[in-house]
Amino acid sequence: MLKTRFTEQFGIEHPVVCGGMTAIGTAELIAAVAEAGALGFLTALTQPTPEALLAEIGRVRERTDKPFGVNLTILPTRNPVPYDEYRDAIVAGGVKIVETAGANPEPHLPTFKANGVKVVHKAVAVRHALKAERLGVDAISIDGFECAGHPGEDDVPGLVLINAAARRLSIPIIASGGIADGAGLVAALALGADAVNMGTRFVATTEAPIHENVKRQIVANDERATQVIFREFRNTARVARNAVSEEIVELSRRPGATFADVAHLASGERGRREVLGAGDMDGGLWWAGQAQGLIDEVLSCKEVVEGIVGDAERIIAGRLAGMRG
Repeated sequence: MLKTRFTEQFGIEHPVVCGGMTAIGTAELIAAVAEAGALGFLTALTQPTPEALLAEIGRVRERTDKPFGVNLTILPTRNPVPYDEYRDAIVAGGVKIVETAGANPEPHLPTFKANGVKVVHKAVAVRHALKAERLGVDAISIDGFECAGHPGEDDVPGLVLINAAARRLSIPIIASGGIADGAGLVAALALGADAVNMGTRFVATTEAPIHENVKRQIVANDERATQVIFREFRNTARVARNAVSEEIVELSRRPGATFADVAHLASGERGRREVLGAGDMDGGLWWAGQAQGLIDEVLSCKEVVEGIVGDAERIIAGRLAGMRG
């Protein structure tokens, strides 16, 4: 068993995390991750109301008595989101670990701290991680450029970013981006991380509540099968490469292009309905990282976690130990 500051401070069996994933981080997946001894995060805004989130927390508790968390992503939206009410639902549900992302979590920290909730903040740059540490968060999840989602505008890959963060932070670090196996876990630990976060790997599991076509496509894809989009709008995102992402890139590069020119293609609702729901792999945008190239089969969450941790232990005790003169 691998013990780190993260496992000890957060009461988790293995140094493995399934971070928040919109429309995917629901009770079925997160309970399975928890039962496997890892830490999974429900996504608060996947639920249409704070009351629905509270009910979803209850659905997780019906399936597991092990620790789990909730992701609260704070972003500017066309329609106002009652973030305070979602925060209060998390507290009312007795959840003791929260993953914040997007905007500054400072307004929510006093409530979380007063209720004994540990906060993991997601960052894509060391400077942002240092600010979050000063604000009092309990851990940092640092996202390298390989990750799915929004990796920021600095384009720093994990091999450098994880190490740079570890040199300057004093709180536990969760490494994210390009990690899908035991070798990635060992590498992250060697760079100074205390755990790893995986998104794409957990999408390709039997418990992920999405169409099987998506899971099969991840297995079929290699590390080149992603697309970086929205670069021109200073909102860089990494998604799976498909007809829609290619069209977005083409339209975005035209002189004078604005986000309005691609908004109909980039609709999250469209991606959830056509891709995750109906299995049309060219029906909309869907998120995937470069770790696709390391995923060879769809497994259960238990098989994923046990396989990664077991492989990591064998690498540490075998190959690496054998290199000592």
